[in-house]
Amino acid sequence: MHSTVLLLAADAPAQLLPARQLMAFTLASHIILVPMGVALPFITLLMHYRGIRHNDPTALLLARRWSAVMAVQFAVGVVTGTVLSFEFGLLWPGLMGKWGDVFGIGFGVEAWAFFLEAVLIAVYLYGWRRLKPRTHFLLGLPLPAAALMGAFGILAANSWMNTPRGFSLDSAGNPVDVNIWKAVFTPMFGPQYWHFVVAMMLTAGYVVAGVYAVGWLRGRRDHYHRLGFTVPFTVAAVATPIQFVLGDSIARQVFQKQPVKFAAMEIVWETDTHMPEYLFGRLHPDGSISGGIKIPQLDSILAGFSPDTKVTGLSSVPASDRPNATQATIAHWAFDLMVVIGSVLVLLALWYALVWWRHHRLPASKWFWRSAACAGVASVVAVECGWVTTEVGRQPWIVYQNMRVAEAVTATRSTTLWIMFGLVIVVYVFVFGAFLAVLLKMRTRWRLADAQQGAGGPGEEPEADTPYGPRSPVPSASGDGRP
Repeated sequence: MHSTVLLLAADAPAQLLPARQLMAFTLASHIILVPMGVALPFITLLMHYRGIRHNDPTALLLARRWSAVMAVQFAVGVVTGTVLSFEFGLLWPGLMGKWGDVFGIGFGVEAWAFFLEAVLIAVYLYGWRRLKPRTHFLLGLPLPAAALMGAFGILAANSWMNTPRGFSLDSAGNPVDVNIWKAVFTPMFGPQYWHFVVAMMLTAGYVVAGVYAVGWLRGRRDHYHRLGFTVPFTVAAVATPIQFVLGDSIARQVFQKQPVKFAAMEIVWETDTHMPEYLFGRLHPDGSISGGIKIPQLDSILAGFSPDTKVTGLSSVPASDRPNATQATIAHWAFDLMVVIGSVLVLLALWYALVWWRHHRLPASKWFWRSAACAGVASVVAVECGWVTTEVGRQPWIVYQNMRVAEAVTATRSTTLWIMFGLVIVVYVFVFGAFLAVLLKMRTRWRLADAQQGAGGPGEEPEADTPYGPRSPVPSASGDGRP
């Protein structure tokens, strides 16, 4: 570990390492919440629609409870998202100062979407016992669109950093003649956006379904747990094979538009054809590879559907313009782990689909339910690996082939940044601890409410007779029901 840190920090400003570590920590923490923020509104409204369509109070109860979780998650996301937005300016002033006019529109779109989503969540929560069912549902329909618009802004900014377009450089090297349309819709925007959105759908689906899979393993096999599992898991199962195809497509886009990043992802050292595929393994500074499983010619076949496909190697560019051996290994392991998790999730989705198609029921095997319970955590890990692949594989560039990370970093002393890093860790431990405590408190309250309904299955909380309609009147002293 010590040698890795030294290698990452070599020939770089002293403040670069703590700035990177701080940004990586806050981004990795925030991204845990992103799938729920982007996809949970859609899954909640899907359950809501089912409740209205089939007059199913259990479905409406699940939708109402998920909307409460959605609101709490959004509140925590406000904190972690705000920290990230400040860090862009505080840690990377060179990036924002020089390039902010070109790609900053993405952050503006995300900010407006964030504000709109907050208003819509408030309206949706308020409407449960106060609006007519169809009116309430229709008012919730813009929520997924607002979440997707926020993702649009962030992915537009990130894809621009990977394939910068929409500007010219003057004699001093500053961007001029900015074309916002080209800056937003860069070559990598489409592949990144749809890969990201589908990843959020399947991750949120597996996370939500995993909660009810655990309950199923513990013997809670009522309509409430069956429905709570089936709807989000079906969303995830449908999205998983789509995501596998999109992942394969975006890897080829990287091969064509960011060949050096692709070389890091596949730890390819020399440019050549008939390149082997390494499953894991470690790249050394001299270009040798140790460990891992070597599959002859597979990398060329995957990149261009032919063993004759030429794959660019890391040694094709100067050492200052490519990830070092440690960074390439990190990107490679993250990419391979993401692919392995995705492949296992495809098998899980196929298992679910096959049993449903043949028997019209949920799988009975405990191994299926154990796998389903773990799928949420695995999919979150895959999301984290995707971002590691994207960001580490682009090194040393913060704007690909236009600005190095070292050129963008703040001039603040490294000691100050390490102190900031420590404080952020303390704050995030408190924030996520509070988030978990609130979720556990909500779960306990809901279980108590369900227990009060007896053996007939979960019912509505005591403050309302139905998900729609007035609160129960408080009995008066005279017993006539008037307040």
